[in-house]
Order: sequence, then structure tokens, then C-alpha cells
Amino acid sequence: MTRLLLTLLSVILISLCGCSTVDDERIPNMPVNIRLADAGTWNSFGVAGFGSHRQFILANGIRQPRSFPFSEMSATGFGGVLLISGIDPFSNDTDIPLAYDLACPVERDAKVIVEIENETYSAVCHSCGSVFNVTTAGGSPISGPAASGTPCGLRRYQCISSGAGGYLITN
Repeated sequence: MTRLLLTLLSVILISLCGCSTVDDERIPNMPVNIRLADAGTWNSFGVAGFGSHRQFILANGIRQPRSFPFSEMSATGFGGVLLISGIDPFSNDTDIPLAYDLACPVERDAKVIVEIENETYSAVCHSCGSVFNVTTAGGSPISGPAASGTPCGLRRYQCISSGAGGYLITN
């Protein structure tokens, strides 16, 4: 009985010490609806190849990309949407589209957005200095204020295959 109790306590202690959570819900949950559903639209506005990225913003008088066919149903979250090709950290599928809100979770301001560093494919907030891994770690913080204390990551969105050669980005 003592051995079972010691084993149980060891497992509990290891699990408590080994856990670290990333808060990816610090910015408001706003509607996201970007339709890149067919192959033609995806080939024009989607991403292909590790680190390939694009921003979608439809707010505050900004319409990016300018030539994208936004509709009345289109929505781009709180600070806009970052679409990037990477590795799904939950399934390890490669060269798939990943989507995040562009707003920095430390700043919590729709106008303070992250930008991709082309050499590292990391998302960087130039206001607070936080750096996020958006290609392999689900938007988790790498360094800066977002990595201190209770770590906060970028809000993730879903990229759902349309079955017609494209994707729907939603939350």
C-alpha cells in the first residue's frame, strides 16, 4: 500500500511541476469568417510553403489585401488575421495553413499587431517586444513580456478544408 501511495504522489507531483499553460484568450473573441473556399481564391490569397504568410484585416478603414473579395459576411477577428503555412503542433501535419489573431495579447489593442520576421518566421510585437512561435508551436510565446509570469499566446483560429481546394478560416 505504501508503494502505491508513493507512486501516486510521485505522479501527481511530476504532473503539477511539468505543466505550463499558455493563455491564448487574452484578447476579445470576435467573429472570424474568411472564405478562401475554392482553388482559385486559395491560389491567389492562400499560403503554400513553410513560413509563407498573409494578413487579412477588415477594420478601422483598413482593407487588406486590397483585392481580396471580402463579403458582407467577412470578419477578421480583433486585430486582423495572420495566415501562415507551418506545422500543426497538435497533429504534426506539415505545410498546412495556421491562423491567428494579429493583435498582441500583451497589448490587447486591435491597432497593435504582430509582424512576421522573415528570417525566423516568428511573430513579433514591436510595441512590447514579445516574440511568438507561429509555425510550429501554436502561437506560444518565445520571449518578451508574453513569456513571463503566466505566458500568453496568440489567439488561434481554425482553418477548415472546403473540399474544393481551399479553406474557410473561422473561430
